[in-house]
Amino acid sequence: MQVVVYSYHWENAERDLICRWDNTPHFPKLSDFPHHVHIRSGQSVLIVGAGGSIGTYAVQLAKYFGAEVTGVDSTRKLDTLRAIGADHVVDYTQEDFTRSGQSYDAIFDVVGKSSFSGSVRSLKQNGVYLLANPGLSRMVRGGWTSLTSSKKVIVGAAIDKAEDLVFLKELIEAGKLKPVLDRRYPLEQMAEAHRYVDTGQKTGNVVITVEHPIKP
Repeated sequence: MQVVVYSYHWENAERDLICRWDNTPHFPKLSDFPHHVHIRSGQSVLIVGAGGSIGTYAVQLAKYFGAEVTGVDSTRKLDTLRAIGADHVVDYTQEDFTRSGQSYDAIFDVVGKSSFSGSVRSLKQNGVYLLANPGLSRMVRGGWTSLTSSKKVIVGAAIDKAEDLVFLKELIEAGKLKPVLDRRYPLEQMAEAHRYVDTGQKTGNVVITVEHPIKP
């Protein structure tokens, strides 16, 4: 049996965030996260979309580096965020983290749904706002913010590095980085898996199982 971890939603934002194998420019992904943010022990990190495929890994990575982690997602995902190590959780259906008065050393928006101005205001001095799936407006505003303030907005192209992927692989093998699995579907139900993922309600990953016939 072959198992395929399937993650495809939020306008394709998460599909390519862990790694891509082509040479075209692309936006920040999971393997860039520790490098761009330069996480140190005791820093405060907030992750928007923390209950999704990339978000659940990002929470664990930030905790591995010793950060105090706040995860933002919907109500049904909050228990999972606590279980994988989030120190604080925010239910975005009930609360806007940009209005809480809290500030962070880094904000990683996996899904591209956070308020740009509110997120920048929620950064500490020299803080980093890492954006996946930004539109043109956010790219322009991000560049201007980085030029005119001590805060840094990361929306530009990134280059895949083999050592980053090896690092993630080693963490997974050591049990420091664990996949969060929501549902499993056989290959024949791929369309149903698509429909579920497109609701945006999945927690972590959806898995497609492929059964190979046993040869005599």
